[in-house]
Amino acid sequence: MTSDLTCPDCGTAYAAGPDEPWRCDCGSPLEFADRPLPDDPTALELEPGRGLWSFEPWLPVDERVSLGEGFTPLVEAPEWDAAFKLEYVFPTGSFKDRGATTTLSRAAELGVERVLEDSSGNAGAAIATYAARAGIDAEIYVPADVKPAKLGAIERTGARPVRIEGSRQAVTDACIEAVEGESGADRDGTADVATCQPGVGWYASHAWNPAFYAGTMTFALEIAAQRDWTAPDAVVLPVGHGTLFLGAYRGFSLLLEAGIIDELPRLLGAQEAGHAPIAAAVGDGSATDSDPDHDEKSVADGIQIAKPAREEEIVEAIERTDGDVLALEPSTIEDALGRLHRSGFYVEPTCAVAPAALERYRERGVLAADADVVVPLTGSGLKIE
Repeated sequence: MTSDLTCPDCGTAYAAGPDEPWRCDCGSPLEFADRPLPDDPTALELEPGRGLWSFEPWLPVDERVSLGEGFTPLVEAPEWDAAFKLEYVFPTGSFKDRGATTTLSRAAELGVERVLEDSSGNAGAAIATYAARAGIDAEIYVPADVKPAKLGAIERTGARPVRIEGSRQAVTDACIEAVEGESGADRDGTADVATCQPGVGWYASHAWNPAFYAGTMTFALEIAAQRDWTAPDAVVLPVGHGTLFLGAYRGFSLLLEAGIIDELPRLLGAQEAGHAPIAAAVGDGSATDSDPDHDEKSVADGIQIAKPAREEEIVEAIERTDGDVLALEPSTIEDALGRLHRSGFYVEPTCAVAPAALERYRERGVLAADADVVVPLTGSGLKIE
């Protein structure tokens, strides 16, 4: 299977290949032209050893690059009155492996020789690891102050990290410039020195590349399969670029279309105050935990996204599922992080945003006390330092 790409907004079609564009000429994200939907998804043979690739008949990508990722545990967390899906037990310690396996499988399918990605750390480590598995060169753009553990995870794969000073958006801008051949980076990883081959590389972006969302969609399929093909009342998720949020929306939407579930679960998002464009877009200001002019030091580095690439899609998913997004102060997130650690869940700070939001949603009456809720724990605490 080698699906072409199409733009949902203007209808422009693009042929599949290593030189395919990373977005439409109109500026919109691209999607696969083909969308498989098995006649009877509940009849799929869910082989533990195949992980998320047990859902290959649902995916517009063939399995080429895998480390057995997927089917992360879904465990009861009575002290939180929810079920936690342990996404931090993936090979590289975060849910980003879901998208990395499908993205690098697509890259291998197309004969790509070099991929570029920008990331705060987790997505970069995932793309670098799966690129190494595929024998594909990788260059990962990261913030200058990236956590050493995440930087090391990238470097040890043989990928070349490029550290960029400035905001998280500056990291994305620098990577896109390199993809488009407008600038490069020197061999020491310092930005803005045009000595690399510019414009040579496939943008394996977790925000833009449709192959990444094909992978994160399996999050919803796994939840349903692990619950005897039922959906919870709600799922509470962290939102940066919305890769897991939109993956959940797409997966549950397919289950609804296939007649496996009767209605979509509510998708409730969580952001950090000061980095909450979606909460601002869907709320009236009351969604924020406190004054937006807070001076607390940020802790959720994994979701510090000022301009989500697919913001309109995220808002649409919220509206269609009767969902919401709220923003929390760093101190609230840190409190939740400590509680998670004391409960036996060793996760990174960004991961605590969703459990903290779960409590806020209940306090505000958005969720009933007895609501059936699933919360993903998205990143390992082994990468805190």
